[in-house]
Amino acid sequence: MAKVLLLEDDPNLGFILNEHLKMNGFEVVHCKDGEEGTLAFNEGAFDICLVDIMMPKKDGFTFVAELRKKDQNVPVIFLTAKSLSEDRIEGFKLGCDDYITKPFSMEELLLRIRAVLRRTAGASAPVTDKTVFSIGGYLFDPVKQRLSFNGTSAELTTKESQLLKLLCQYKATGLERETALKEIWGDDSYFNARSMDVFIVRLRKLLKADPGIAIINIHGKGYKLIDPGSS
Repeated sequence: MAKVLLLEDDPNLGFILNEHLKMNGFEVVHCKDGEEGTLAFNEGAFDICLVDIMMPKKDGFTFVAELRKKDQNVPVIFLTAKSLSEDRIEGFKLGCDDYITKPFSMEELLLRIRAVLRRTAGASAPVTDKTVFSIGGYLFDPVKQRLSFNGTSAELTTKESQLLKLLCQYKATGLERETALKEIWGDDSYFNARSMDVFIVRLRKLLKADPGIAIINIHGKGYKLIDPGSS
């Protein structure tokens, strides 16, 4: 049974979501503001977080920004009345897995929750590929999600690690956007594509200590990892 942390300050909607999720086999902890949600998250383990953006005491963006400092992998779906693309992009920058705009049907929410849980379950499954990639002066371990350079290391998020691994695997030919989106995000929708662009920027920053490395855009196709150590 998946355990859901639900942050929703509207008492009526919160009650409806709570009841429907329980009826569909989920264990639910319902919190009515961001501070209450932070306390609940610190005290228990959750499989997914459903987070309203506009909440008292601590808004959803702040809650998730703080959450990501503690846990890079727990999936997050934002529930919001905001439909502006800027808000969606901000949500994906913070590391959310999906974004659903109110009003929505319970059927749609359940489908999105199950899709995210399937993707993240696959990401957290035991990995048998023990390959450590050499990228210029870096060593990248996709199993430990760790990027090392000159004795220092950085811990990568699951999506950062998945995307960098694909870039390494497709280094010879280039990584098609559609391939990465479907394998990591589950579909190639516009907002998932914008989310991937954010992660590409993150990877470029993580690899900037070696000036010979670059992740270049291939017009109309995707991205290519340029590695000075490769032939």
